[in-house]
Amino acid sequence: MTMPPSVASTLRGTSRYTGLALALGSGAALLVALYFQYVEGLPPCPLCIDQRYAHGAAIAFALLAFAAWRHRLAAVATLSLVALADGAGAGIALFHVGVEQHWWAGPEECTGTVATGQSVEDLAAQLMAAAPVRCDAVLWSLFGVSMAGYNALLSAVLSIAAATGAALRARP
Repeated sequence: MTMPPSVASTLRGTSRYTGLALALGSGAALLVALYFQYVEGLPPCPLCIDQRYAHGAAIAFALLAFAAWRHRLAAVATLSLVALADGAGAGIALFHVGVEQHWWAGPEECTGTVATGQSVEDLAAQLMAAAPVRCDAVLWSLFGVSMAGYNALLSAVLSIAAATGAALRARP
């Protein structure tokens, strides 16, 4: 007695819905970020925005993986791209955690530094402009872990899941 293909692929550790599940994972992360921005009033810093771009790319590749599941090479390629996008997101989030913890300096656009060599008028205009959202300030945390920390963990798990799905889908 042979098993139906869907049961066999599920027992093998991967299924057609791998891409969809990965897209939902990154989509949930984006929805949480948007909730904190628009409902809780916590504006994103430049590093937060970069993490959102990584999730957006992961969603696009994951949906392609879902659509291309019957074509082994296309599914493996798109799942591999999901793994890279989520891995990049995890790296950005880990860098952000380091900036928040003051282990290293963040990018200039999110530290609020003032450029030198400006005229008094240019300096006054810069000071009167809206202050940048600082990357080194933790605006929200739970159990001592910031949003960037939780995003690093989620992105790493999604990256590992996508890489595992790609490896399993590559098997005949």
